[in-house]
Amino acid sequence: MTYSFNILSWCALAPGLTTPEQWLAWSTGPNTDWSEPLPKAQRIPMMTARRMSIPSQLSVEVGLTLLEEQPDAAVFISRHGELERTYKIIADLCQHQDISPTDFAMSVHNTASGLLTISGKAPLPISSIAAGADGFQQGMLEVQGMLANGAQKVLLVDFDGAIPQAYHAQICHQIPAYAVGLLIAPGNQLQCHQLSKTPCLPLSDTESSELPQSIDFMRHWLAKAPQFTLKGTRSDWQWRQ
Repeated sequence: MTYSFNILSWCALAPGLTTPEQWLAWSTGPNTDWSEPLPKAQRIPMMTARRMSIPSQLSVEVGLTLLEEQPDAAVFISRHGELERTYKIIADLCQHQDISPTDFAMSVHNTASGLLTISGKAPLPISSIAAGADGFQQGMLEVQGMLANGAQKVLLVDFDGAIPQAYHAQICHQIPAYAVGLLIAPGNQLQCHQLSKTPCLPLSDTESSELPQSIDFMRHWLAKAPQFTLKGTRSDWQWRQ
């Protein structure tokens, strides 16, 4: 499988990485200290932001920034979604405590995408995807379907948050919270080709990249690497620009 597209605009937020200049410096520099403070939401109404989880805040902030470019549709991707909030609900139930109505109402996977359409007053068609470690690449395939269906500009937002301590033995996740947004259009600036693994055995978390696919993509793309490969569970993905 091979596909291509153009990136018209982008926005990304992670600990210590807020501005385009910081991201560009990071792409060619040493490893980042992911313990630095997270960026604060500037575009989300305060009362709305107070009810949101950190990953939802970051993803909606990124989405609101790129909504100014008037996309036709959007794809939101998160491996873990509202896992922190869901774990809190489970812990409260185990301790026979009342569940917070806010936690219950906002513990679904498409919380962030729904809040984007509300905060941005943008009734966009949106897909919300969870596809394990391959979420970013599977989200790209969803974008290709939207472009093939006539969309001229599609907003892609990949995000995740901190993993509760109870899951650390099963999940290798380095960055506390992040959001990467790309505004994608038809074109040939970037080309992606699927590489089948031989033998076709899925990778464990410890064998795959320490960085989420979208962050790894940003590192290579911003550094203008002519060719790079993103590791996946059953397929790798070779990129050219």
